[in-house]
Amino acid sequence: MRFITALLATSLIGATAAQAEMKLTSTDLTAGKAMAEAQVFNSFGCSGKNISPELAWSGAPEGTKSFAIMAYDPDAPTGSGWWHWSVFNIPANVSKIATGASSEKKLPEGAVEGRTDFGTSGYGGACPPAGDAPHHYQFTVYALSVDKLPLPDTAPGAMVGFYVRANTLGKASVEVTYGR
Repeated sequence: MRFITALLATSLIGATAAQAEMKLTSTDLTAGKAMAEAQVFNSFGCSGKNISPELAWSGAPEGTKSFAIMAYDPDAPTGSGWWHWSVFNIPANVSKIATGASSEKKLPEGAVEGRTDFGTSGYGGACPPAGDAPHHYQFTVYALSVDKLPLPDTAPGAMVGFYVRANTLGKASVEVTYGR
């Protein structure tokens, strides 16, 4: 039993160390703070600008062949959360996505945006139900062990998440909140 406990602890320490090397920053999102109206959805009763945030990352693990970005609300009252954005097949030499890259079609060449739970591909900002406690929005960049995920732009967030997690070498996140 001690061997299994030691093995598990070693595995967890190794995973934490690998993940701790990556860092995600944003000029548009501040960890633990409320999301700006610029990143809020513009429909479903919300009146934001629906602009995808700037994201910059560093410290990817050795062997990284591509990146993926996932934005997720675990507090959505769906039983499965809400996927707000997925971008995959981001080349390994890229370390930043500019503000508005989704709507302005300025993502890196080869990058693919999956379908959000709003039913379209591209960025879909925060829009929790009125009166709910503020929701948490997790923006995560994943370093992947493969050049490309074999998915179309119609792939839903859960499917993208499955492929991303199956190929993750490391990740870094920023979590913000939003309520109305």
